[in-house]
Amino acid sequence: MAETVNKEINKTVRRAVVTGASSGIGAATVRALVADGWQVVALARREERLAALAGELGGACTYHVCDVTDEASTQAAVDAVLAGGPVKALVNCAGAAIGKDPVATASLDDWRDMYELNVLGTLRITQKLLPALKETEGTVLVISSTAGIEPYEGGAGYCASKFAERVMARVLRLEQIGEPVRIVDISPGMVATDEFSLKRFHGDEAKAAAVYAGVPSPLKAEDIAECVRWALAQPDTVDIDSIVVRPRAEGSYTKVYRER
Repeated sequence: MAETVNKEINKTVRRAVVTGASSGIGAATVRALVADGWQVVALARREERLAALAGELGGACTYHVCDVTDEASTQAAVDAVLAGGPVKALVNCAGAAIGKDPVATASLDDWRDMYELNVLGTLRITQKLLPALKETEGTVLVISSTAGIEPYEGGAGYCASKFAERVMARVLRLEQIGEPVRIVDISPGMVATDEFSLKRFHGDEAKAAAVYAGVPSPLKAEDIAECVRWALAQPDTVDIDSIVVRPRAEGSYTKVYRER
């Protein structure tokens, strides 16, 4: 009887873990979920930013420093999260594009870093939290990219990592059929954030700004956070398999309207 009661209580838990929460889509997602009544555990590498976010949001947001590319760091964060109670959702926002060089001259280190973060980092924390998410009829949500749908010149390394991340989410969905867990993939197109393109171009502000030059109203981090909030708000039996979201001005990576 007690076990049945505990299971019913677990289903009503609204506690989410968000990776990559120190900036961009991750930080926006934390804010959106807290505003929607969730308790959120924010994970990222930069403690000062996590502390500022938690201070802004009060008791509804706690945090743990976590580098999802590091096994010990991730395990310590997961242990701390689970010690704090049941988890209803994992939102995998941690990710990056690094470099935009042709295949013939691309940096192996850049490709390796993207694969470690975008693919293996997502895999690592998903594996560790999946059993707990099944206990609450929870959700694994992956923020991938339209780069995982359509490749483009100069983007092979990033596209390959995002193809892999999307396939991982899709295969996990197939493998978990019949289990009490949802698997959701959200693939954003052009999103203007403070750090994404700047990191891609190794701090070159002119190249980063050129990505969005003339594009009327590229997506904001908050737009993707709203997609996350909406997908998680659906009944536990409704799985939003995939959302592809772009600004109106972007038909594809190579078809973007720019005002002159």
